[in-house]
Amino acid sequence: MNVGQIFSHNNHGFLRLLSFRVQLVLAYQLNAVVVGWHIYQLTHDPWSLGMVGLMEVIPYFVCALFAGYAVDHHSRRMFGVLAGVMLFLNALTLAAVSAGWLKGDPVIWIYCSMVFVGLARGFIAPTYSALFALILPREQYARASSVGSSAFQLGLVIGPALGGILVGWTSKTVAYAVAALLCLSATMALLSLRLKEPPPVASTPVFTSIAQGLRFVYGNQIMLAAMSLDMFAVLFGGTVAMLPAFIHEVFHYGPEGLGILRAAPAVGAVVSGIMMTRHPINLHAGRWLLGAVACFGLCMIAFALSTEFWIAALILAGSGIFDGISVVTRSTILQLVTPDAMRGRVSAINGIFIGSSNELGAFESGLAARLLGLVPSVILGGMMTLAVVVVTAKLAPKLRRLQLHQLH
Repeated sequence: MNVGQIFSHNNHGFLRLLSFRVQLVLAYQLNAVVVGWHIYQLTHDPWSLGMVGLMEVIPYFVCALFAGYAVDHHSRRMFGVLAGVMLFLNALTLAAVSAGWLKGDPVIWIYCSMVFVGLARGFIAPTYSALFALILPREQYARASSVGSSAFQLGLVIGPALGGILVGWTSKTVAYAVAALLCLSATMALLSLRLKEPPPVASTPVFTSIAQGLRFVYGNQIMLAAMSLDMFAVLFGGTVAMLPAFIHEVFHYGPEGLGILRAAPAVGAVVSGIMMTRHPINLHAGRWLLGAVACFGLCMIAFALSTEFWIAALILAGSGIFDGISVVTRSTILQLVTPDAMRGRVSAINGIFIGSSNELGAFESGLAARLLGLVPSVILGGMMTLAVVVVTAKLAPKLRRLQLHQLH
């Protein structure tokens, strides 16, 4: 089964779905660079970078499970359209704040905007996961997950780089406006997707339905361990939120440098995604997953100890290679294990484990940087990631011994 067969299936529906996802990733990452640069210019405090993450993760936590229920029981597509519209309006609001058209404290405006970003993000992953399963046959999941991950990571490369370039060469206002256009284009791509959605699932009380999804995840050792491993690794080992502080205090570069460092992990992830598209992991998938997360933690320690900008960028690219292996392997496990009728809810639970860990990790990093200092906090996070791998390998033997063909 080659890549061309994946894209030819169902009138290029997968290509349109990828377009929706990648353009929103581009917009989100572009905004993240600009917001980080913007708020650090205003405050010069790593704590404020952590607060940006906290303001996003709280509404994400609140709505994610309900978003999964809505996608499973109603339209797979229209909630994704709603999310795209919300992100479009939010980016326009940030552009107005940057231009000085909205009065008041710009820091408060930025924090409030992150609340709406968190609400919108709650619907994106369940929408993508549910539509992914409608468009593609089961035997294409592993390869399509690799293709999707590569495209996703490409967005993570271009988005931060574009954000840094736009801020450095034009203005924050222009950068926010470009993000708004990307959100609008993503929404149109999803609206153009041709597919026949299955009839709505029989109505089930909201909390009963959510509980079914939670029981399914917590009753499956492989899925729960894979989600937990990634969550704690990102929670403790992520450094992305602190990159504006590293740029200002360690490397002494401008916004272009921030864009390069934000993009570097995704460059590595694109490389690993392309390799895994050609050579999908099947044998010893659990060991690959554990080893990749351990190597990610080691890269974080090496990054914290680096003092040269381009060496740090190379280390971050290396971390992206290992993170890419982890993401593709976990995504394939998720698609293979989840029943079609529960994809929205399970994807929402996965989003709480994985997606929210980025923002909670940002808050944790900001707090640790304030208490321990910037560099020691990242070193400690890398060490904690290694400890998480050891504990997971001990407590989840089914994941450690996993072969993907067992899940087909």
